[in-house]
Amino acid sequence: MMFEGKIVLVTGGSRGIGRAISAKFGELGATVLVNFLQNVEAAEETQRILQKSGTECRLYQANLIHPHEIRELTGKIAEDFGKLDILIHNAALGVFKPTLELRANQWDLTMNINTRALLLLAKNCLGLMKEGGQIIAISSLGSHRVIPNYGAIGVSKAALESLVKYLAVEMAEHGIRVNAVSGGIIESDTIKKIPEHEKMLSEVREKIPAKRMGRPEDMANAVAALASDLCSWIYGHILVVDGGLSL
Repeated sequence: MMFEGKIVLVTGGSRGIGRAISAKFGELGATVLVNFLQNVEAAEETQRILQKSGTECRLYQANLIHPHEIRELTGKIAEDFGKLDILIHNAALGVFKPTLELRANQWDLTMNINTRALLLLAKNCLGLMKEGGQIIAISSLGSHRVIPNYGAIGVSKAALESLVKYLAVEMAEHGIRVNAVSGGIIESDTIKKIPEHEKMLSEVREKIPAKRMGRPEDMANAVAALASDLCSWIYGHILVVDGGLSL
């Protein structure tokens, strides 16, 4: 199996795209560490799903807005496994409203969870990762296309993609690859939080060359492919997975 013997941490790994990514790496032989924020029920359901298929899955609750909780998270992983092979930063939070209506604390929350957390995770995981380690961040098309009510998240994803490139160069000397997967419109609960999402989805469906909406599994497949040895010479790349929508 492609990732047999590998330890994989998926932040925000208990629901939606995160759950699909966790399940994919489990299917491919990895031991999966699922980080979650508050929803214990969803995390335990993800664990049951993975364990039912024979995957070793551990749950790690941590709020990535707090630097000390990131340190505690990586410290627990060090105690439990002594290493980390792959980090998938999928955790994300944000407020769906016009950019000019954002409050300072809403802006800070979005940037800190979506972007700063990646930097702190990379720094704290560096001692756990050996040559051949992987870091993959989850982004979205809102990083470079204006989507109504998506300003805070879109800007944070643009910063995330830039950070990926800087980390890719700096961590290459440690033998660690850093990349990102940018998703188009994915059918998930997150979409339902966007104001007038039904109208937006009906308009977008007509524009997707692939003639269907994206699924969490589409993102999971792309992440697994990018993390594989088949992509061992890819550094600092933003892989777009959108059915051709951005074209």
